[in-house]
Order: sequence, then C-alpha cells, then structure tokens
Amino acid sequence: MSNNLLILKGKLSSRKNTPPRVFYQLGEHDCVSSKHVRKLVGQLENIIQYWEGDTLIDSALVSVYYNSVVSKSKRLIRLLREEENRVANNTVCGARFESEHGRKRHVITHCLSLSSLKKSLSLLRNAADIIDTQFDGFINKYKVERVKNKLDKFGMAMSVSLFNVVIYDVSHVADFKIDRNETDISTQCLVTLYETRRSVNSILESIGINPYEVKRLDDLTLLLTPEHFNLLKERASYLIAMQVEDMAKITDAKMQTLPFGEGLTIPAPDNEPVVGVIDTLFAADVYFSEWVTYEQLLDENIPVDSEDYRHGTGVSSIIVDGPSFNPDLEDGCGRFRVKHFGVATAKGFSSFSILKTIRRIVQDNSEIRVWNLSLGSDIECPENSISPEGAELDKIQNEYNVIFIVAGTNKSHTKREAMRVGAPADSLNALVVNSVKGVDDPRPASYSRSGPVLSFFNKPDVSYCGGDSETKSYVTVCSSTGEMNVCGTSYAAPWVTRKVAYLIYIAGLSREAAKALIIDSAAGWNHSIQGVPMKGYGVVPQHIREILTTNDSEIRFIIEQCSREYETFTHQIPVPSREHQFPFMARATLCYFPDCSRNQGVDYPNTELDIQFGRVQETGDKVKIKSLNKNRQGEVGDFSTEEDARHSYRKWDNVKHMCDRPTTSPRSRKQYGNSVWGLNIKMKERLSNAGNRKKLPFAVVVTLKEINGENKCGEFIQHCQARGWLVQEVDINVRLQVYLSAEQDFHFSN
Repeated sequence: MSNNLLILKGKLSSRKNTPPRVFYQLGEHDCVSSKHVRKLVGQLENIIQYWEGDTLIDSALVSVYYNSVVSKSKRLIRLLREEENRVANNTVCGARFESEHGRKRHVITHCLSLSSLKKSLSLLRNAADIIDTQFDGFINKYKVERVKNKLDKFGMAMSVSLFNVVIYDVSHVADFKIDRNETDISTQCLVTLYETRRSVNSILESIGINPYEVKRLDDLTLLLTPEHFNLLKERASYLIAMQVEDMAKITDAKMQTLPFGEGLTIPAPDNEPVVGVIDTLFAADVYFSEWVTYEQLLDENIPVDSEDYRHGTGVSSIIVDGPSFNPDLEDGCGRFRVKHFGVATAKGFSSFSILKTIRRIVQDNSEIRVWNLSLGSDIECPENSISPEGAELDKIQNEYNVIFIVAGTNKSHTKREAMRVGAPADSLNALVVNSVKGVDDPRPASYSRSGPVLSFFNKPDVSYCGGDSETKSYVTVCSSTGEMNVCGTSYAAPWVTRKVAYLIYIAGLSREAAKALIIDSAAGWNHSIQGVPMKGYGVVPQHIREILTTNDSEIRFIIEQCSREYETFTHQIPVPSREHQFPFMARATLCYFPDCSRNQGVDYPNTELDIQFGRVQETGDKVKIKSLNKNRQGEVGDFSTEEDARHSYRKWDNVKHMCDRPTTSPRSRKQYGNSVWGLNIKMKERLSNAGNRKKLPFAVVVTLKEINGENKCGEFIQHCQARGWLVQEVDINVRLQVYLSAEQDFHFSN
C-alpha cells in the first residue's frame, strides 16, 4: 500500500520587513588602529593618483579585500559610495573569493567617480586623526560606547554617527587595490568587462579595436580574438572581469557499437508531451524518427559527417523510447515526442554561437517547457564567476519559465585527477545531472566531475545511471550507426528529463515543484553532505511511482506560493499528534529560480529565500517556528556569521534541504500547546533594489515519516481540510487520463 503525493493549496500570510534602527558598532573582538586606517589612506592615495593619470573609463575601479566572507550588512556602507547614493553597495561591479592563510575571503570591486573616491579618502584621514587624538591610537567596542551620546564633532568635520560608520567599514577591510588580469590566451575567448561610466564601444575605439568587428553576447561580454584580447590586456587589464575559452567539445566515456536491434518497433505518436532537445545532429532514418521533429541549425558551410549524428540521436532515443531497449531502467513515464535542434558537431563548437542559438530556439518554441541539454565543455568552469553559458541558461529559464536538465559533463577516460564540472553545468537554475556506475551500483562513475561551483553552490543537483566502462555497465541507445552501449552524463540526464517532463506535463506540477520533488526524492532520509561534490543530493529513484507516492508510513506534500514581501508564512500545518507528541521524522526541500547578476561574481544570485520549517511555539504574543535545522536567521539574538549561515543553512543557495537523521530508536517530538507546524519563507535582496522587487515563485516539498510505521495520511488530510486547506491527491492514473483527455483533438460536425 502507498500514499499519493498531496498538494496543499491555501492562502499563506505575508509581512513586510520592519528592520530595527541600525547602530553600526564594532564586534566584541574588533579593534581598529590609526596605523591600519593610515595604511588604507596610503593605498587610496596611490589609487587616486593612478586614476588621475588614466582617464580611459572616466571613473575609478577599486577592489576591496575583506578580512573574511562578508554578509551584505558588513560590506562597505559609507566608504566608496557615490554621494547621491545611500549605500556603497550601488557601486559594486564584481565580487570574487580568494584564500588568505587558508581562509576564504571576499574581494569586491567598486566603480565610482574620482570625486567620490577623494571624499572617501578625506573621511579616512579624518577618522585616523580622531583615533590618534581622542582614543590613543586605537578604538574598540568599549571606547565607541563612551562617545555614543556625544554631540561634539571632535573639533573636526565628522559627526559621531559618521565616525562610527566609517570605523565600522574599516573594521572589515584588509586592503584597497586595483586588480589586473594577467591571463594569457591562445584561442578566441568570451571576455566580460567591468561596467563603468563609459560605453564599451568608446573604450574599444580608444584602445584601437573596431567595436563593429567584435561580436557580443550581451552589453559587457565580448567574443575576442587572441590579438584583441592581448591589446585589451596591454591597455586596460583592469577592465577584464572574467574570461573563458570559447571552443568546447563533447567528451564521452567509452562506448561499444552493437549489431542493430532486430524487430524494434514503435506505434505512431499521438498527443504525447513534447520535450526540447538541443544537441548534435539527428539521424532521420532511425526507427523512432516519426516521434521527432528535427531542425538543423548549423551553418551550411560547416562540414558534417556520420559521427556528428551519433550523440544527439542517442540522447533523443532515450527521451522518446529509452525503456524499450533498457528494460532494466523502466521508469513508468511512457513515451515522449521530441523537438530536436541540431546546433553542434562532435568535433567542437563555439559556445558563443550556441548561446545565441539557444535563446532564439526557446523564444520561438514557447510551448516547450522542458529542455534537455547534454552538451558541455571539457574545460572546467571558472572558480570565481559563473560561465557565460551557465549565466545565459539562468536568464533564459527566468525569462521564459522553462527548465533545463543539463548533463554534468565528463572527464576523459585517460584523466584521473579531480575536475570541476564544465559549462553549462554551473547553471544555478538548471537541474544538473551526474552519473553513477549502474542501476544497482550508486557509486559515482569513474568519469564524474565535481562541484561546487562559485566555491559554494551545490552542483550537480542529482545523479542517475549513466553506466561505467570500468564495471562494464552501459546504457543502450539507438544511434545513427545502430544500437550502441554508451556511458556518460549525457545519457544519465535524459532519464531525469523524462521524469521532469512527466511531473510538469502529466502530473501538472510547476517547474519549482518538479525540481524540488526530484531533489527531495533523490536525497531521501540518508543524504550526506559528503556526497554532494559528485552525486549531488543523491540518486533519483528509477520509477516515477517512487517519486509521486510514498510508503504507507509516510506523508509527502507540496506547498507552492509566490514570495512578494519579506516574509511569507503559515502556522497552520496540522501534523497528527498522539499524547502531546509528534511521532514523525521530517524533511523538507525548497526550490526557487532567482534572478542573477553575472557581474556580481561569486555573489551571483540577487535574491535569497530562507526557510524555517517545524513545530510552532507560542510564548505570550510571540509565535516562532522551531525549525528542523535549528535555523534562527532573522530572529532576535541570532549571531550566525555569513560563513556559518552559508554552511549550515545554505544561505544564497536556491536549493535548501533539511532532514532528520535516521536512528535505531527514533523519538517523538514534544508538542508545544497545539498540533500545528509552521513554514516561514524570508526574502532578502542582495542588491539595493528592494523597491523594484517582483514576485518570486517557490515550492517546498515536505515528507513526514511516522516512526511507528502507522499510516496517518488520511488523518492529515482531514485535519488540513478542517483548517481551510484545499488538498489535492496526485494520482498517477487519474492525472494521466486527465492529460490524455485534455490533449485530444475534437472535430465538430455541422
């Protein structure tokens, strides 16, 4: 017996943020000396002198080297800001990490006018003088307390409040520098420039590059030849924020060609859902070709041969009819039609050209919501920036409400050392799939590459069976040259694409819910953070029933909503209790698709959704949630550092998963006066544009496991309905019939 997935629909409450008045004060162990401030003064003096002599960009670029990984509240506030702006955050044009004595720290680059930079210099000089004359050369938290209520200006042009803010800024800063790019390249590359006050066309002309000879991905990302790159580096190396090689090629693991399968047939397609495939070319003479609509988008001048049809045809064969020739991978998803776009050859391809093509493809095929992309670079993705390919996929997914399932890329079979995933497997919003060795062997495949990306974000997301030549475990595909035994992440991803397509097209779920459900089912109850770099949150279950149903001791439900305000919450989830105890283990997975800014470097996502899920505790007129993962961010008395919040609560990650750990003797949870649990989603903006905030859809998948093995699903449904929730059961058979009925063509006679 099993329980169906439930969808809970109801109105969640929302609340704007009412932040308390901020007092910028030093930490318990912080100490700022006049010597340190004067060091920073000297650095800014040198920087100003440089920019007075170099007027190419009509502004100044300054990189701030912080002491650690800093939260938004610990970035510069008053220093390096434009006078018309309230905070310095508005002048940020890049961010990266570097290691100092084995500890990671932020390096954040600002672009501002020379006049504003000189005002920051004046503030630092005044602050240094005050520390020397009023505080004997150094200041700490306790000395600041003594001057809080003073109204004098220390006999100088600086109020107490301004002095406190400047000292607060300085306490987090190690150095000011001008960064320069010293990379050498030998092939054409995609180069992203820092945004400055001068147009890119004007800058290129000034350094001797004809802007009309340069192709662009966007306003700041250019496709440059080695000659143009070296000219830019020689004249304005400080402008180069990031660069990656443009050419990529498919790296497949080993494969075997077999005799063409005999007697393999397929019925004519009807109204099955359509999945988009962007890959190498498709062979029109395969047995399932009637199920595939094909467009070749390669330039007609590019020569092609039979090898260029193998990879793409094999990927589409899995999506259309994979279980027919892989019976041990039967997933219950049926068949799918494919619209296949041939954009690359097996020999190599230009990322720039493909990115331009992908945008046009998705734009022109708005009816397709699920896309498979099994192309990827054999070059590691950048450490301190998202790749242009990953960033463009993230933009496309947000603009067109689609989801990409992306292969995690492979190592060559001759390469043994660890490799980071290659672009576009660093796409934050995509569902990135790595490979395990076999159906019954959940170890990472020998060709697996690993995350994280941007030094933090968990990629890949999940894994699936992609085979491994080391264990002679293969996936069978129908390719242009016949039946083939293959292995690689390229052939693991389509199996997950089939499941996502089923969840979205047939089960009727949103992309947020589908992604959360795939990740939650892969994680299960035994997810270990140690498995993340290569396997993601775990191996996706084989059959769709294992995702849409649970065993009879479990309850799984989805809550979806759009976050519009600072808080979106409910305290009305009626988890069944017994004798004032909750006899449940619990886990929850949150997924959302944030807007992102590539020019922010490692601080890539613009929006953070923080989750608290657990028992509701009322104390007087205060209501709080005892979250499963002990998350207290945003509560009074929370002193989590940025590094702690990122490590423990996945701050800024667009996937958050919390889970009770199984034990041999699980215990019930105490009930706090009522029989309800709560969910609280807090939205935070990294950039200073909260006034322009748009709604951000999210989905939370919750699984409850009754520790005594009892089936409490019916009781849970009744309690939910009594509290005003609309409860929908996702019955596979019913949903399939509804889909087929809705897709029928009706012909009316006169």
